[in-house]
Amino acid sequence: MRALIQKAGEQLIRRRFTGVPDLTAGLYASLVEYLAETGALQTGPFDGTACKGATLEDIADDKIRNFLLMARQERHYVLSEKASTLDVLTHLNLLAQGRPSHAAILLFGREPQRFLITSEVKCMHFHGTEVHKPIPSYQIYRGTVFELVNQALDFVMSKINRAVGTREHSVQAPVTYELPEQAVKEAIVNAVAHRDYTSNASVQVMLFADRLEVWNPGHLPPSLTMERLRRPHASIPHNPLIADPLFLVRYVEKAGSGILDAITLCRQAGLPEPDFRQDGGQFVMTIWRNWLTAQVLENLNLNDRQEKAITYVREKGRIGNAEYQVLASSTKKTASRDLDDLVRKKVFAKFGTTGRGTYYRLSSKGDMKGTKGTLPSEIKSEVKGDIKGTNRTRGILKRSKRKGSQRARRAYRPSRRRG
Repeated sequence: MRALIQKAGEQLIRRRFTGVPDLTAGLYASLVEYLAETGALQTGPFDGTACKGATLEDIADDKIRNFLLMARQERHYVLSEKASTLDVLTHLNLLAQGRPSHAAILLFGREPQRFLITSEVKCMHFHGTEVHKPIPSYQIYRGTVFELVNQALDFVMSKINRAVGTREHSVQAPVTYELPEQAVKEAIVNAVAHRDYTSNASVQVMLFADRLEVWNPGHLPPSLTMERLRRPHASIPHNPLIADPLFLVRYVEKAGSGILDAITLCRQAGLPEPDFRQDGGQFVMTIWRNWLTAQVLENLNLNDRQEKAITYVREKGRIGNAEYQVLASSTKKTASRDLDDLVRKKVFAKFGTTGRGTYYRLSSKGDMKGTKGTLPSEIKSEVKGDIKGTNRTRGILKRSKRKGSQRARRAYRPSRRRG
C-alpha cells in the first residue's frame, strides 16, 4: 500500500473515512467520475455523448456545406455558408470533450454506420398483408439521418399508386399519390429522429397491400400516450441534438404538430386515420392505404345512403347516427341498420357504446386485402347474391323468389312471423 501511495505521488488526495460505508460511497463516486471522463459511462443524453473512436476527420465537409445552404434558405440560419466545420459543430453543440458526438456523426458523418451499425433503415415491400419470404423488394439504406429519410421516402413513394393530371394549369403535370407524401415523410422522420440509438434494432419501413408500417426502436415519453398523440401535445424529442438540425432544414417543426398533421392529411385524402401502437420495444405508426377501391365497394352491394356516408366520413373523419339521418334523409331505425351493416362488413369501425357519444370512422382493421379487393371472409358468401334492396330481409326474399339461396332462407326462417 505504501508503495502504491508513493507511486501515485501528488495525484493522490488524502481523505479520512469514518467507516467502510463511507469509504465504499467515496470509491463508487470516484469510479463513476473516472468512467464518465473516459467515455465508458454515459451520464447525459446519448446523442450528446462523444462517439467512441470518432474524430473531426470523420465529419464530411460537403455535408456541412449542404446543411448550411438548406438551413439558411429554410430558417435563415445565422452562420454563413463559409463557416468552418468546427464552428458549425460548436454552434450546434455537437462536440463532447472536443470530439464529435453521436449526433454529429449521425448528422454529418462520412460513414455513420461504421460507428453506429444499427442506425441504418430497412425498407421492405410486400404484395400481401402479411410478412412473407421471399421479400419482393428489400433495401437497406445507410448514411446520415438526412439521407436515410430521403431514401426511405423515395422507396415508399415509388411503390404506391399515383395519378398524373393534365398540364391545363401548368407546364408540369401534377402528380397525386395514393398516400399523402408529407404524412409518409412524417412517419419516417419521426422514426429516424426519435428512435433509441442504443438499441440493436433498426428502423423498419414495411409497405403492405393495405398499409404502411414504420417501426421505431424505442418508447413514447412517459408523459405521452397513444391517445394523447391525437390531441395537441408538446414536442418531447428523444434526441434533442438531432432534432435541432432537422428543424433548421424544416424536416421537423419541434412543435408536437407532426403527428397531428399526418392525421389531418390522411383524413383529407379520404383515408382512415393512422394507428399507433407499442409492440415490445418498438413504437409502430401505421398509415392505411385506400382499401375501399371501386371494385371492393361494388362487391359490397351498398345502398346509396351508405355510399354517401362513406364519402362523408372520408371528408369529415367520422359520422354519428344523427348526422347519418340528416345526410341520408332516413329514420333513426334505418340509419342504425345501415350503420350496423357497414360495421359488419368492416367498412366502418364503431366507437362508443350507446347514445350521442357513439360515432363511426373508416375501418383500418380486419380482413382487408387492399389492391386485390378481397372482402371480409364472413360476408363473402352473402355479397355473391343480388342484395340490391334497401332492406336486407327484403333483398333475401327477392333472391328466394328467383331460385335463391336455400341457406339464406334457413338462416332467416326464425325471424319470419306467422299469423
